[in-house]
Amino acid sequence: MALLQHHQNETIDDLLAAAWQNVSSKLNTRFGDAVFRSWLKPLSFIGSKSGYIQINVPTRFMREWINKNYINDIHALWAEEGVAEGYAIELVVAVASAPASTDSASATPQKFSVLTPQSWQPVAQAVEVAPLDIDVQMGAPLDPRYTFDNFVVGKPNELAHAAARRVAESANVVQGCNPLFLYGGVGLGKTHLMHAIAWHIRKNSPERRVLYLSAEKFMYQFIRALRFKEALAFKEHFRSVDVLMIDDVQFISGKDSTQEEFFHTFNALVDQNKQLVISGDRSPSDLEGIEERVRSRLGWGLVADIHSTSYELRLGILQSKIEQMQGLSIPQKVMEFLAHKITSNVRELEGSLNRVVAHATLVGRPITLESTQEVLHDLLRANDRRISIEDIQKQVASHYNIKVSDMHSARRARQVARPRQVAMYLSKKFTSKSLPEIGRRFGGKDHTTVMHAVKRVEELSASDHEFMQDIEMLSRLLQS
Repeated sequence: MALLQHHQNETIDDLLAAAWQNVSSKLNTRFGDAVFRSWLKPLSFIGSKSGYIQINVPTRFMREWINKNYINDIHALWAEEGVAEGYAIELVVAVASAPASTDSASATPQKFSVLTPQSWQPVAQAVEVAPLDIDVQMGAPLDPRYTFDNFVVGKPNELAHAAARRVAESANVVQGCNPLFLYGGVGLGKTHLMHAIAWHIRKNSPERRVLYLSAEKFMYQFIRALRFKEALAFKEHFRSVDVLMIDDVQFISGKDSTQEEFFHTFNALVDQNKQLVISGDRSPSDLEGIEERVRSRLGWGLVADIHSTSYELRLGILQSKIEQMQGLSIPQKVMEFLAHKITSNVRELEGSLNRVVAHATLVGRPITLESTQEVLHDLLRANDRRISIEDIQKQVASHYNIKVSDMHSARRARQVARPRQVAMYLSKKFTSKSLPEIGRRFGGKDHTTVMHAVKRVEELSASDHEFMQDIEMLSRLLQS
């Protein structure tokens, strides 16, 4: 209010517009260029109306995202400006269809009633969104940490990394890599590689339109388009990009209508010679609840498996993370300990390192092997209990009175084949290993053999009560 009184000769709209420029600049500083450019830069100041400071947002989706993630910061920064006391922020998906009329002589600062656009129309009817804003409206934000520079390459992920690099660096569709399908367990680097591809293209080929989002968001956008009768706009958005990236495609499993739209979008982009990059938790042929025609197309190009991390790769990841934490020194034996003990996935490994560093920083104690074990006692206990394929093979072999070596043999005798199927089923149930990886642990079996084993055990469990009890008992023994 003091600022308004100090500038009596200025119109209120000028004051508020200037204040919004300050807020916008502070939002850029607070969240960084990537987030600001994607979500906050498109916001524009409109005026005040009925106790609200109105900010124009290009689309309903952006309004929902900003209300969920950034509105509290916008409110706080407005309050710092001292020109909007008693007024709430309102995000409006609208444009003024006629110039706003003002009367500065009758302005009453307490009510901020000067700026009143004469009419408001939904943006879908009044505004044609520029094609370059497609990734802002329909996609998901990219994590600035996920670049090729920050991705540690090792034997388990070298094929996926090389393919991702090739797609990112090529100005055109890479023959034999369309689509590029990346698959592997949780936290092994699929999303990191997809973000890295998007960042590289946006930096080096800004004229190319890149759209990255999860399969779940693709489904949400499709349902939303149907609800608001914007199906045509949805199709045009998704089919006008140069690179479409869909993460975690397994989430459209069983969603027939979404799969139908994905199928047609896929075909349209391939026909236009556009690049697709897709990820999933298993290979296309192993995706359950996905139509055969969709699975077939997902496997058209290059399918790259990201295997579970090796000790050497985990150690390299830790060393890379520590290099990014400038000025931090961690004993080599602590890093080796973490690389040996935290074997599930990269996400958990990095989380463990962050816990150790945070504890040392907050408590003021040096990082030692003893303090690391103390800080991570719960996580280490859980990892010690984690079931391995070898544990499963030993337990099943003992139960059925066969040799562990029979698990790796090619023998098809019923007394060996059935226990082997049970062990494969339990490996799928209790470990995060992919089907190809499980097959390799059983003497180099094909992933389709593992799939058949899992289905056969499920069928027998449903029809044979005694067999089902065997499976339940083995499960309890492995978890005890």
